[in-house]
Amino acid sequence: MFASLRELPRTVWLLGLVSFANDATSELIYPLVPIYLASVLMAGPRALGIIEGICEATSSILKLLSGVLSDRRRSSKPWVVGGYALAAIARPLLALAASWPVVLALRFADRVGKGLRSSPRDALLARSVQPGKRGLVFGFHRAMDNAGAVVGPLIAAGLLAAELPLRTIFLWTALGGALTVVLALAIREPASDDPAPPAADAWKLHQLPAPFKRYLVVLALFTLGNSSNMFLLLRARELGLAEYQVPLLWALVSLSAAIFSTPLSALSDKLGRSRLIVAGWGVYGAFYILLGMNREVLLLWPLFAFYGLFMAATEGAEKALAADLVDRQTLGTAYGWFNLTTGLTLLPASVIFGQLWQAIDPLAAFVFSASCAGSAALLLHFWVDTERGARSTGSA
Repeated sequence: MFASLRELPRTVWLLGLVSFANDATSELIYPLVPIYLASVLMAGPRALGIIEGICEATSSILKLLSGVLSDRRRSSKPWVVGGYALAAIARPLLALAASWPVVLALRFADRVGKGLRSSPRDALLARSVQPGKRGLVFGFHRAMDNAGAVVGPLIAAGLLAAELPLRTIFLWTALGGALTVVLALAIREPASDDPAPPAADAWKLHQLPAPFKRYLVVLALFTLGNSSNMFLLLRARELGLAEYQVPLLWALVSLSAAIFSTPLSALSDKLGRSRLIVAGWGVYGAFYILLGMNREVLLLWPLFAFYGLFMAATEGAEKALAADLVDRQTLGTAYGWFNLTTGLTLLPASVIFGQLWQAIDPLAAFVFSASCAGSAALLLHFWVDTERGARSTGSA
């Protein structure tokens, strides 16, 4: 596997470094936002659900638009650079927020940046290698992303232990944002070898292959139970985890995912994408049930490490399967629909989770999420025809 990694194109490595720098910055503040809302701005789970749901839903609409336009113009780099630049500007401004609607506005700008860059970046990754190596490429990219997500929370924990105010910590993200943009500017986009841009109506869902459309339905069901990860950190804090340990707990998740993302996603190149995804969704369901029932602070550490396995098994394989089910010239569009489906479903997912938590109890919310994961796993296995993806991978 290490020899295969060394042979990856320069574009893949640069995009990995960009994601590392970006996530180190993003995850520096990610575990602090629930604390900031609860302890500084006095907002509860309902406000958190509204903020995360609206931001992710908006981001997803832009992911479709940017994916379609990058296919038509056969150029991804401008979208990648612009998206990372917008996020780099928005994050430090959280230090100026005096109410949760301001946090909503800044998180909104951050997610707009993600919406602009995600689909073109994923299409660029998929086009950089043959289909039989897509699992490896997306696994490596996710590993770099998660490695950054280890560094960020560790820095946050150190700054919290040094008793720096949350607002000061937010300001420090400006350095990481600048580094991300510089690395993104260094990407050299390879010339497109597609004979012509896709037709004007190729972005419409009914023009895409039937297996891909069924796959989107299954992803929507799973995502309906996959609310913002901030609820997991809120649960940990509710169980008594010390404030400075919250970033460390999330770093453990990212470390677990970073270690296993590349080998597990590469395994999907040989064993099949759907098998790995179904197994990962099973891990997700078990984690949510156990976390909902858990009352012991010490058990949070092995549980969250277990959650990292879900991320490692699914994040790369889900994107590789999406690429396998469509044609090369519509990859950006396909990732646009992929991201739109999962992102739009995050709005009701986060709102429903927050409502169940606040109106009934946390266990009800966690059981709902686990049920969605189990149902989606069954549908993926028995309903989605992934043979097209298997043939595409095998023909590489």
